[in-house]
Amino acid sequence: MKKIEGIVPVMLTPFTPDNQIDYPGMTKLIEWYLTQGVDALFAVCQSSEMQALSLAERVELAQFVVAQVKGRVPVIASGHISDDIARQKEELLAMSRTGIDALVLVTNHLDPQNQGRDVFYQTINTLLDALPADLPLGLYECPAPYRRLLSDEEFRFCAESGRFVVLKDVSCDLETVTRRVAMAEGTPLAVINANAAIAWPAIQAGSKGFSGVFTNFHPELYHWLYHQGASQPEKAHELSLFLSLSAVTETLGYPKNAKIWHQRLGTFDSEYCRVNKDNVLEKFWGLGVLLEQIQQGTSLWQKKIAE
Repeated sequence: MKKIEGIVPVMLTPFTPDNQIDYPGMTKLIEWYLTQGVDALFAVCQSSEMQALSLAERVELAQFVVAQVKGRVPVIASGHISDDIARQKEELLAMSRTGIDALVLVTNHLDPQNQGRDVFYQTINTLLDALPADLPLGLYECPAPYRRLLSDEEFRFCAESGRFVVLKDVSCDLETVTRRVAMAEGTPLAVINANAAIAWPAIQAGSKGFSGVFTNFHPELYHWLYHQGASQPEKAHELSLFLSLSAVTETLGYPKNAKIWHQRLGTFDSEYCRVNKDNVLEKFWGLGVLLEQIQQGTSLWQKKIAE
């Protein structure tokens, strides 16, 4: 069983201007992530615009990422977007056959109407019975269509089941992350924080990595923070301030702003986005300047961590 920990980008899906998946661009994007030193890849997630992808596209996308990565890092994927349990089984079983290293369950689909633990347990047990017993699983507190955080009891159930190897924690709360890390001790479940504002203290508290949206901008800086920050705590603290403030830009038209970032890097050609049709540079008038400043800051920090 491969460990899922470290820096785990939530992958973008590049599209052509005529709304097709841009697979040459995806190839460049995968190689960019790997060049930046990421530890795993989260394909087919919210950043991938999975809610706007057909099941066939989601499956094909996961297969493509697995084939391109060629085992260099673990690949995990979600891609179940339905509330209906029969449809969830179909989606998850299809994704389970793509060659991914872990299949990630979205917590809000385990309790679609937020009815509570009885519905959660009924759904998750149904899915555990239906999915291959030898396939590692993950959990993702995806904020869309609503953020459904695990209770301590639910978290402990998943950790102690032995089936789950990773949680993308979206509590955005250091106390919760710290508590979950302690509860997961001795189990296969790695708690990976997704909130940039607490990235460094969460790592210090035992979080097994970072999987926030700004892994699409400067994953190499998070990689240094996770793998080397403890040896230079003062520099790590200073870097964490830059990372936290940069990530506020997520609110200004993500994921299209990340696609503009990669256009400028030359990763792919089009900023086309299925979930955001706005001209975000026009809508958020300061975005262009902010992206330039984040690029400048990223370059400065690349030099500083190389010293």
